[in-house]
Amino acid sequence: MAQIHPTALVDPKAELAADVSVGPFAVIGPQVRIGEGTSIGAHCVIEGRTTIGRHNRIFQFCSLGAAPQDKKYAGEPTELVIGDGNTIREFCTFNTGTVQDAGVTRIGDDNWIMAYVHVAHDCVLGSHIILANAVQLAGHVHLGDWVFLGGLSGVHQFVRVGAHAMTGFQTRLSQDLPPFVTAAGNPAQAQGINQEGLRRRGYTPERISVVKQMHRALYRKGLTLAQAREELESMRACAAEVQAEEDVRLMLEFLATAERGIVR
Repeated sequence: MAQIHPTALVDPKAELAADVSVGPFAVIGPQVRIGEGTSIGAHCVIEGRTTIGRHNRIFQFCSLGAAPQDKKYAGEPTELVIGDGNTIREFCTFNTGTVQDAGVTRIGDDNWIMAYVHVAHDCVLGSHIILANAVQLAGHVHLGDWVFLGGLSGVHQFVRVGAHAMTGFQTRLSQDLPPFVTAAGNPAQAQGINQEGLRRRGYTPERISVVKQMHRALYRKGLTLAQAREELESMRACAAEVQAEEDVRLMLEFLATAERGIVR
C-alpha cells in the first residue's frame, strides 16, 4: 500500500504505485497517476489529468495539474506529464496544456526545479535541466536538454531555448536562445558559450572548439543570420572529424526554426 498520511485527501480513483508516499494535507485528484518511488510533500495539490513518473521528489506546497491560465481554456481534457527522477522544490506551479497547442505540458527526466518556478500551459521541458529559484516560463515555451536558467529569469511565450544554453540572474528572454549560448540582461544579450557546462558533460577540447567557431560565426564576424548559417553548413566536414557533427546539426536545425528571431 502507498504511504498516505491520514490527513491527506487522495481520491479513490487516483492511481498510485505501491511505494508512493503522500505527506500531510496533500490533495490528489481522481485523474492523477503517480509512479513508483515518488514522494509528494505536505500541502501539495495535484489535480487534473496529471501523470507523474518514477522516483520524483516533490516538495511541500506545490500545485501541479491546475487549469491553464489562459482565457481561451474552456475545460478541455488537457494534460500535464512529468517524467522520472525530477526534483521539484517548494511552491512550484505547473499547469496543464491547451487545445491551441498539443494539449500537453511535458516535463522530461532528471530535472532540478527550484522553489517558486512557474511552468505555464503547453511548455515542453527536456531532461537534465536546472531552473533556479523563481524562474517563470510563459505558455508554449520549449527548453532543450541540459538548459540552465538563472534565478528570476523570465521567458516570453513561444520562446525556445536550445540544448546546453544558459542564462544569468534576472535574464529576460523574448527571443530564441540558440544551443550552447549563454545570455544575460534585460533584454537578454549573448555573452559567450556554456564552456564549463560542456566540459562537465564530457565534451573534448576539440569538440568545444567547434562550438566556439559556431559562436564566432553567429556573434563575432558581423554576418547576417543567413550568412552565418551558410558558414555553419561549411563546418560539417571538419566537425565530423572531432565527433562534433551532431553539434553543428543541432545548431542548424534550431536556427532554421527560429520564428521569433534569436538573441544576438
